[in-house]
Amino acid sequence: MSRTAKPGPPSDPVPPPSPPEPSGWRRWVVPAVFLVMLLLFFLPHLLTTETPSFGYTELLSKVDAGQVDKITIDGDGAVKGNLRDGTAFRTQLPVALKDDQLLPKLRDKGVQVTGEPAGTSGVLSALGSLLPLLLLVGFMVWMGRGAQRSLAGAGGFGRSKAKIIEAQRPTTRFADVAGYEGVKQEVSEVVDFLRDPERYAAAGAKGPRGVIMVGPPGTGKTLLARAVAGEASVPFLSVTGSEFVEMFVGVGASRVRDLFTEARNRAPSIIFIDEIDAVGSRRGIGGTGGHDEREQTLNQLLAEMDGFDQSSGIVVLAATNRPESLDRALLRPGRFDRQVTVPLPNQDERAAILAVHVTGKHLGPDVDLRRIARGTPGFSGADLANLVNEGAINAVRAGRTTITAADLDSARDRVLLGRRETSNALLPEERHAVAVHESGHALMAALCEHADPVAKVTILPAGMALGATEQLPEAERHLYSEAFLTDLLTVRLGGRAAELVVFKQGSTGAADDLAGATELAVKMVTEFGLSSVLGPVAYPAVRARFLTEDPAITGRGGFSEKTQQVIDDEVSRLLRAAEDRAVRALRRHRKALDLLATELLSDETVDGSVVLEALRSETEFRDLAS
Repeated sequence: MSRTAKPGPPSDPVPPPSPPEPSGWRRWVVPAVFLVMLLLFFLPHLLTTETPSFGYTELLSKVDAGQVDKITIDGDGAVKGNLRDGTAFRTQLPVALKDDQLLPKLRDKGVQVTGEPAGTSGVLSALGSLLPLLLLVGFMVWMGRGAQRSLAGAGGFGRSKAKIIEAQRPTTRFADVAGYEGVKQEVSEVVDFLRDPERYAAAGAKGPRGVIMVGPPGTGKTLLARAVAGEASVPFLSVTGSEFVEMFVGVGASRVRDLFTEARNRAPSIIFIDEIDAVGSRRGIGGTGGHDEREQTLNQLLAEMDGFDQSSGIVVLAATNRPESLDRALLRPGRFDRQVTVPLPNQDERAAILAVHVTGKHLGPDVDLRRIARGTPGFSGADLANLVNEGAINAVRAGRTTITAADLDSARDRVLLGRRETSNALLPEERHAVAVHESGHALMAALCEHADPVAKVTILPAGMALGATEQLPEAERHLYSEAFLTDLLTVRLGGRAAELVVFKQGSTGAADDLAGATELAVKMVTEFGLSSVLGPVAYPAVRARFLTEDPAITGRGGFSEKTQQVIDDEVSRLLRAAEDRAVRALRRHRKALDLLATELLSDETVDGSVVLEALRSETEFRDLAS
């Protein structure tokens, strides 16, 4: 896919410097302070040796015996001293008794006496005990100031969690998005506006202010937004809708303000809000009132989109797969001016997407990407990427580095049906019943004029299915005729019809077929107007009122019991007619049914040519018999 490079802006905006990383020493502050406090508490006790304590009477006895060398007495009567053998001791004088016997004895025995002022040791001891507490208080103050710095302004909770991708970093371009040419043309005007806003101003035109992309999951809405940022070479602020909503009132609105402030500082720039339905749902639904946190966040978003300067070069992109739940004020002109639908890719687009995903992989010569694209209707881009990855895993599991067509076919079965249960052994009669059932589907697909041709039939269990009949559409359909839907009903009931023809009774193996056929018949009667009794009247299913209250969406809101009875009768008539048609056809082709069932019991998996060969063999047998 080629594209024409467009010149960049005259001068690329210089992104503001990113905030400096926090210093490495900060992470060691808390453990260091904790260690110092432990040392201050326990080190004095570890270093201090236990000093013997004497009573006052014992002290007098030792003085009389001449064992005391020197003592120190403070004003509170505390005594510390040393014996003549070097042993330290301590005691307390009875100051209240005013005993004057000690001093004459000390003088007579030649003991060295030293005095200290009262309270000196007590003050030092108190200061030593208070030092850990002072350190703890200082540490708490330091932590509080750090918290204030991190919660400055509206607070850390109110800071936007947007991921900011600067101008030089996006590498995705429109060429990396396969297909979707119409969608890329729609969003390319956003790129033109950001590159050259003066050209729009000269013509008196305003660039798009907001573009919302709507489509099923996995269709590449986020990839398109990144491609817009890459083509425009401007800062890209990405955020999801759920990041705005918090349990604290006002936090979401604060984050919206901070997001748009960041965008203005980096203008021109792009704001991308993924899953905007998380914050942009209709207000007042469920009776929550106008003070709900989510509604306040939505109100702030509406005010910011309607208020920022158009000349600032800010464009808001959003993506959702639930457009029916968005508030009308969000979708009005002046906010989201454009609604771009990103549908599931068609056959050509699927082939282009597959070509992108197989880049750098070794493909076998039998791999046909167009055939794979034809066999994957309804697959999104994410599904196709998963398909290719599963094919590569199958190749690795087989000890190869080359991906073959069989690997991709097995990957498709894995995606559609589930993991192949090769160890799930069926009873012989069960294998026969599954072979007959799948033969009925395959033969009816081959016999019905408007049905898609059969690609493969298997009786190997996969996921919840005991067997499968795969059909590949010859072309991409957008409209379905009544004849096609009738044939589709007949093919769905072909398995049950084969059981009735061969075994004269049905089984539980047709439960999934009956559910799908019933759903299709209900739509034919109630939505498509294909009932001759009810006529061209649509009876859509009533949607839950909490999703939307738009009368254009909810429709009439139900119908009478008499109408419901008619609908039930018409659905039953369509299903019975399809089953009778399948039973009659399989009775006429009983020989082909038995031949195909035998082939399945023998080979377990056959392709569409075996089904046609069974019909041809039956015709040749009839010609010989006649």
